[in-house]
Amino acid sequence: MAGRSEAGPTALRIMLGAQLRRLREQAGVTRSDAGWAIRASESKISRMELGRVGFKERDVADLLELYQVADPSEREKLLQLARDANNRGWWHRYGDVTPDWFDAYLGLEAAAELIRTYEIQFVPGLLQTPAYTRAVARLTPAGERSEEEVDRIVALRRSRQAVLDRDPPLRLWAVIEESVLWRPIGGVEVLREQLISLLEAIRRPNVTLQIIPTATSGHSATGGAFSVLRFPQADLPDIVYLEHVTSALYLDKRDDVETYTHILDTLAVAGPRPQEAERQLRAILEQLQ
Repeated sequence: MAGRSEAGPTALRIMLGAQLRRLREQAGVTRSDAGWAIRASESKISRMELGRVGFKERDVADLLELYQVADPSEREKLLQLARDANNRGWWHRYGDVTPDWFDAYLGLEAAAELIRTYEIQFVPGLLQTPAYTRAVARLTPAGERSEEEVDRIVALRRSRQAVLDRDPPLRLWAVIEESVLWRPIGGVEVLREQLISLLEAIRRPNVTLQIIPTATSGHSATGGAFSVLRFPQADLPDIVYLEHVTSALYLDKRDDVETYTHILDTLAVAGPRPQEAERQLRAILEQLQ
């Protein structure tokens, strides 16, 4: 469980769930029997093992007893992991301006060592300027947000961007459609500032940007924007994140992850090299009115 201290609660839940699933399978215990042992359903055990619910320390202790985990050191490590997994992340204080289903992503983003993302409408959030974020925040289908809410969304975004400056920093590899960089969200001056900020961002050794030209005939990423997150902890699988208007999907099955990773690999090979991004950005800047 190396690196546990750097992981957020979402990642810790996934790590603990994976550990409990491994121990259950080693003990030959069914999910149904495990559920009976903690006065819960089989589906509750499934959600626990996927890290999609919180953990009661008593339930974890009962499961470890059922799985015949006798080593006091191993038991204490897992119980401490359960306690840590129930701590709220720093982003919880922004819960009034974020949907419940986004909370899990914030935890995974904070724990990731590499995020590869494909964008078709917006500049990736971790690279947005405050003015651009503010303009995006006003594009809500649920009605007009108050200025206070918009301010809090901007503050959350700025806090999230700290992952690019931590030690070691998050590595971000973004593939975006050129049309994103022509869309004047917030107005031309906001877009201009955003493009200049991207020029500065790509000088970072941990940021890679590839821009797919509008003239490209087509490619395999036909399903919309998505991200693939990778973690330093061995117990955490890669996760694909797909965001919708009112919900999100988190995919961790190997076949799904490999499919989306292959799409990103194909885009990276077929599109202009990252070294071309500066030239592309400057060309757009020169043409902005």
